[in-house]
Amino acid sequence: MASSAASRNGAPRGGGGARSLAGGNLRSSSYKSRPSQLPGSTLRRSSTGSFAAAGDDGVPGRVRVAVRLRPRNAEEMVADADFADCVEVQPELKRLKLRKNNWDSDTYEFDEVLTEFASQKRVYEVVAKPVVESVLDGYNGTVMAYGQTGTGKTFTVGHLGDGDTASRGIMVRAMEDILADVAPETDSVSVSYLQLYMEAIQDLLDPTNDNISIVEDPKTGDVSLPGATLLEIRDQQSFVELLSIGEAHRIAANTKLNTESSRSHAILMVHVKRSVVSQDDTLSIENGNSSHFVKPLRPLIRKSKLVLVDLAGSERVHKSGSEGHMLEEAKSINLSLSALGKCINALAENCAHVPVRDSKLTRLLKDSFGGTARTSLIVTIGPSPRHRGETASTIQFGQRAMKVENMLKIKEEFDYKSLSRKLEIQVDKLIAENERQQKAYEYELERMNQEAQNRIAEVERNFAEALEKERLKCQMEYMESVKKLEEKMLTNQRKHGSDGIIRNECNGEDQVVSVSDEVAEVRKLLQNETQRRKASEEEVNKLNTRMGQLMQSEAGGDGEILRIHQLLEVETQKKKKLEEEVMILKSQLLQLSYEADQSRRYMERVGSGNGLNGTDSPSVNNGEKAPNSRHTTSNCSSKFDLAVGLHQILSYLESEDANVQIHAVKVLANLAAEEANQEKIVEAGGLTSLLMLLRKFEDETVRRVAAGAIANLAMNGKSSQTNQELIMTQGGITLLTMTAADAEDPQTLRMVAGAIANLCGNDKLQMKLKSEGGIKALLGMVRCGHADVLSQVARGIANFAKCESRAATQGTKNGRSLLIDDGALPWIVQNANNEAAPIRRHIELALCHLAQHEVNAKEMISGGALWELVRISHDCSREDIRSLARRTLNSSPTFRSEMRRLRID
Repeated sequence: MASSAASRNGAPRGGGGARSLAGGNLRSSSYKSRPSQLPGSTLRRSSTGSFAAAGDDGVPGRVRVAVRLRPRNAEEMVADADFADCVEVQPELKRLKLRKNNWDSDTYEFDEVLTEFASQKRVYEVVAKPVVESVLDGYNGTVMAYGQTGTGKTFTVGHLGDGDTASRGIMVRAMEDILADVAPETDSVSVSYLQLYMEAIQDLLDPTNDNISIVEDPKTGDVSLPGATLLEIRDQQSFVELLSIGEAHRIAANTKLNTESSRSHAILMVHVKRSVVSQDDTLSIENGNSSHFVKPLRPLIRKSKLVLVDLAGSERVHKSGSEGHMLEEAKSINLSLSALGKCINALAENCAHVPVRDSKLTRLLKDSFGGTARTSLIVTIGPSPRHRGETASTIQFGQRAMKVENMLKIKEEFDYKSLSRKLEIQVDKLIAENERQQKAYEYELERMNQEAQNRIAEVERNFAEALEKERLKCQMEYMESVKKLEEKMLTNQRKHGSDGIIRNECNGEDQVVSVSDEVAEVRKLLQNETQRRKASEEEVNKLNTRMGQLMQSEAGGDGEILRIHQLLEVETQKKKKLEEEVMILKSQLLQLSYEADQSRRYMERVGSGNGLNGTDSPSVNNGEKAPNSRHTTSNCSSKFDLAVGLHQILSYLESEDANVQIHAVKVLANLAAEEANQEKIVEAGGLTSLLMLLRKFEDETVRRVAAGAIANLAMNGKSSQTNQELIMTQGGITLLTMTAADAEDPQTLRMVAGAIANLCGNDKLQMKLKSEGGIKALLGMVRCGHADVLSQVARGIANFAKCESRAATQGTKNGRSLLIDDGALPWIVQNANNEAAPIRRHIELALCHLAQHEVNAKEMISGGALWELVRISHDCSREDIRSLARRTLNSSPTFRSEMRRLRID
């Protein structure tokens, strides 16, 4: 698919519309391609007659077209044996071949080619998901299904998938993605579900509203349906219930071509409204200018619409058998589809006038083709050659639609009402919050002021009390000292009463000096007490500091314990790693020992080995026995592996290390290559472990080697039939089939094909192999194209055909070959003359075995196998195969009659 950064639906187209188809007739085949992509081309011009004129600011986007092939139905499988010659799809090249006759075919190229095996999820992802993503980005989008009746349009678009989630259609998956992407708080999703029946628009959600009018905007040309029911969707379950209600009201009928043929066009309209931030506001926020007073954010609303259309199928009256009212319905359907085709032709050819108003369908889809919507179209076709004309018409419609270009536009609106409402709410909230904060601030300020005043008053009071106590203490001490001095003075006066005045005066002076000394001493004591109190405070501070250090050291001890725990965890992890390395080394020792022994016996195994190991391919001649020297030289390795312990090897299969598992599986596969070890492996549970590896593991190497080990256990030998029946009983063929479908590596496919080929050689497993898909899985692996894989596929087919031939000879089987029933004959005939000798030899044997059963003769003649049998009878390099082919041709009356008619000797 062509895509660009500007448009998911395709690069811009040049020249404004129609382009010539590239290609011509080469021998017997014509080729028709998609419109070429020219990056430098000009945009498509808009005209007054187009569905919608493109704006100057639109983004160009071409209509993308995908084609889907419907699988065969039961009627076609019985009636159209050569249906494969009518339609051939090449999805890897995005091409489709429509065969006109046996010599001429037309090749068409689309944006996507979906085979009959394409899942509903893949159809949605390649067709509708880009359109849904564009709708979520703001563009309009349309997804439409077009095709003949009974080709799967309703299944593709509108299937609800009640019983099977994987079968959900585009409508359910699109709504699931839309609801997952939108935000319920700011976005909204609403739907309308309508049907266009007999040129009347009816509401499927309200059956009473059966005649809805179409309204067009004269300025923009947009189409709307104001009378339709518009319901808002909140969850996926409610949407599925609405779809169920609408489907119950939709008109359908039983025709010869379709038992549930839709008689109306179903249209689901999904309206999406999303809130986004404008680019100016985004730049303002990025620059840091986010103030509410500078520029408020403006809510930008993007409105987009997704239209999902399930068109009624076109039909030819003589084929559908419509009569009476159903005939009128068919006429109305064909007229509306014809009007749509005329509009597509006019747009593709860039005509001046487009007949939009010829039908209500074209008016509703005015924006989808040539308008502003991103459009994807899926055309559905059937494989039957009986409807080759309708298939060709459908393909031509898709080819013309690919030439139409739209100009995509985003519809944006400023939601001023929502902005005003949000701003008012925001202002009210800010006012209330400001008032609350102001009150809280005033209260906190008052509380802090009052607390500060209380603390100041308390400090002043404490200081005054302490000062008063100290003053009283000093005063008391002074009074006591004075009193003591006075008493001492009186005592001295009594003793020396007779002394003269001069002596008394001298004593008085001495007493004054003594009092001064006492005061100095008291002051010194007060100073000492003050220093002691300071020392005590310092000691208390030191103790507090020491206590803090002790607490920190205790915290450090906890950290040391934590560090020791961490070291212990590290050592535990190292021990675990060492144990895993020991397991790896043990498994490598087993593998190296086996490989050393393999190098000694490699030359003796050339040409005689029939086992599958880690590197060898499955043997073609399973019935051959190896020489005695092979068993003699391999005894050493087998004994060594078994000496280690089979149960120990099986335990390694459950290891969490991928390398250990791979080595263990390889050792088990090598042991299984020896017939003497197979019974022991099965008894020990080795087969169950190998099947469990296929079921659980996605590692390509593990699954490849496990499949090889299973193939070895299924080889012809004493216990082969028991092992093969155990494989089938435990679901082995289903696991091998799933592995074959998922694998891409040729070596893995070779191992799986070898295992199935060995199972094909068991007569008792024929029906079970077919019912569980073993034959189809074998044929599906030819997609790889690798010679070794094709050789194993051919061997399996040869083994299967040989068992069928033996059963038919013994009279235990009647009826056509199961290989022919599963469609193996075309591939057998195609590869009967393959360049690779092993493939050619197995195919030649398979053809001879199939031809031995007379009931297969007609299918083999119609499939071209007779010519290959004649060639084998003349040109085969092996004499035994040539003789078998001659005997088969001579013994079959049908072959002899056809050879006489064709004058073949």
